Amino acid sequence: MRKFLPWIIVGAIVLIGYFWVKGINNTAVTLNSNIEESWGNVQTSYQRRNDLIGNLVNTVKGYAEHEKSTLTAVIEARAKATQVTIDPSNITAEQLAAFNAAQSSVSSSLSRLLVSVEQYPNLKADQSFLKLQDELASTENQILTARTRFNEAVKPYNNHIGTFPNSLLAGMLGFQKKAYFEAVAGADKPVEVKF
Repeated sequence: MRKFLPWIIVGAIVLIGYFWVKGINNTAVTLNSNIEESWGNVQTSYQRRNDLIGNLVNTVKGYAEHEKSTLTAVIEARAKATQVTIDPSNITAEQLAAFNAAQSSVSSSLSRLLVSVEQYPNLKADQSFLKLQDELASTENQILTARTRFNEAVKPYNNHIGTFPNSLLAGMLGFQKKAYFEAVAGADKPVEVKF
């Protein structure tokens, strides 16, 4: 029995090491999948907003023919925002900043469009416009929720791969920290409303 003892100890160490590495890897893969799902939900929310913007612009177009510059700005911002793509398996802070900037441009253009709508009382009373406006407000809330849930999915992943001893293997297994959604520059300042 004594001659097999070293082999049993080595076998036990190998098994313990195997299950430890397997646990780190499988948990990181599961958490990464949660991040990818959350990112898909963020993109779905933004896509819904982009689809609604097209309908909103077409509705306003009929009433506000001379607001072409505002309408053009909204359309261009929407087009630029749809061109920014991010690989959910390798989300970096720079990619999120570019995505945020493009989406911020859409929000800014959309705000200008909604302010210009104030000049058209018939449009403000139009049921299809009111419904689109409500849908847009609902979509903005969905975007906020999706972004919050994305950040909530990133946190356990980053904690898992960043804590010791997992951090020793995470890098070797190819797992990198993910970036969080952050507010766009200037979001901490109060919005100035002019009438």
